[in-house]
Amino acid sequence: MNNVVILLFVVLYVIIPFIGLYKMFEKAGEAGWKGVVPLYNAWVMMELSGKRKWWFILMLVPVVNILAIISIVTDFVKSFGKFRLREQAAAILFPFIAFYKWGTDKDTKYLGKAASDSFKERHKLSLKKSSGREWTEAIIFAVVAATLIRTFFIEAYTIPTPSMERSLLVGDFLFVSKVNYGARTPMTPVAFPFAHHTMPLIGTKAYWDGLELPYYRLPGLSEVKKGDVVVFNYPMEADSPFNRPVDKRENYIKRCQGTPGDTLSVVNSQVFVNGKAAENPPESQIQYTIVNASAAAYGLNPKLLDDLHISIYEGDTLATMTKASAATLRTYPDVKAVNPVIAPKGVADYQTFPQDPKHYKWNADNYGPVIIPKKGWTVKLDSLTIPIYYRAIKVYEGNKVEQKDKNTLYINGAKADTYTFKMNYYWMMGDNRHDSLDSRYWGFVPEDHIVGKALFVWMSWDDNASFIHKIRWSRLFMPIHAY
Repeated sequence: MNNVVILLFVVLYVIIPFIGLYKMFEKAGEAGWKGVVPLYNAWVMMELSGKRKWWFILMLVPVVNILAIISIVTDFVKSFGKFRLREQAAAILFPFIAFYKWGTDKDTKYLGKAASDSFKERHKLSLKKSSGREWTEAIIFAVVAATLIRTFFIEAYTIPTPSMERSLLVGDFLFVSKVNYGARTPMTPVAFPFAHHTMPLIGTKAYWDGLELPYYRLPGLSEVKKGDVVVFNYPMEADSPFNRPVDKRENYIKRCQGTPGDTLSVVNSQVFVNGKAAENPPESQIQYTIVNASAAAYGLNPKLLDDLHISIYEGDTLATMTKASAATLRTYPDVKAVNPVIAPKGVADYQTFPQDPKHYKWNADNYGPVIIPKKGWTVKLDSLTIPIYYRAIKVYEGNKVEQKDKNTLYINGAKADTYTFKMNYYWMMGDNRHDSLDSRYWGFVPEDHIVGKALFVWMSWDDNASFIHKIRWSRLFMPIHAY
């Protein structure tokens, strides 16, 4: 189906518009063949409209080239007397209709270079804009510019859950860079501006999944590194009931703990990568029990709990805090012990990935080891590896997979003893280790799900604070560090 859609896209937006340009170039006294040569046809369009040549350089700059192309096309069609906004919009959005119609229409003639002063003087009444049109064009430009910025450069996000506390707090507003890892080009291009996957208020889909483009990423400043705080699309929304395209899946934010090719394990809540203990984020948290304190909030002063950023959950039986807070709490005379709550090794939690407690007796605190797939890496398929890599092979890499017994996969109709991965994968975990739905529960994050790198907190709002203390002033413009 995707191949059919892509072929249709090429026909509508490449082949038919080129036929129209062929005819329009002939009307302007140029050889028609120039209209079917990519880039060169844009150069000729600029000559025919009198546009300055430096606009051609802007066409070669990613993202900026979209605005440049819009400007070049607009002046080009003005040169054929298309002064109305709806005509210019048709040339940009539906060139397969507009160019072909004007190229074959006997009434459409070349009038001269639209960008020249003499042309503007001759057609000043036609070019004069009403206040309504000026507002409309300004709004359209603002929407296009904002969409380009949030798609290719930077986007704002809000922290909705405590999975990254105390590194990031619920109510933190972040800016996330698309440039660091390279901006991902839209995979579902037909969508309502500024809505992610659901329309506000009415709750319907904010996109049309009838056209899905292949994954492509522009060059970035770096690869995803261990320790980076990363925004990505939640992989499990590939499944029912959502069945969302990759770029329309819910945005999650976690810290990258493992990169392609790494062997990762968790031992007593400590992450190990390739046999070495990983550095822990300074503000990472786990749950503790406090021994020999009174029942009500452990008998601790609420101000002390607030100062040490200790959260009490589950009927005052568990406390969530950082290692530093636990060390400080142990110094208080009425606290005899502060013990971490660690699920013992060998006790299987059926919720942890790959949800196969028969073969993998893993839990959130004692997990793995697991090898993170790397592009070009070939894995041997057997009863132990199939549960771990089945989803990546079938769902993320788009293969037709059948499992006829626990040791055998048929991939795209052929029996497979091995599989070579087409993409890189990552392992993401929250800093709040006992309150985070992350890779320990649903597995690998494919590279095409990576959205961007969290840069800094520009605003932080505490819903639980009094009115005058709702803004967390100390967190404003706080940089987000990789460890």
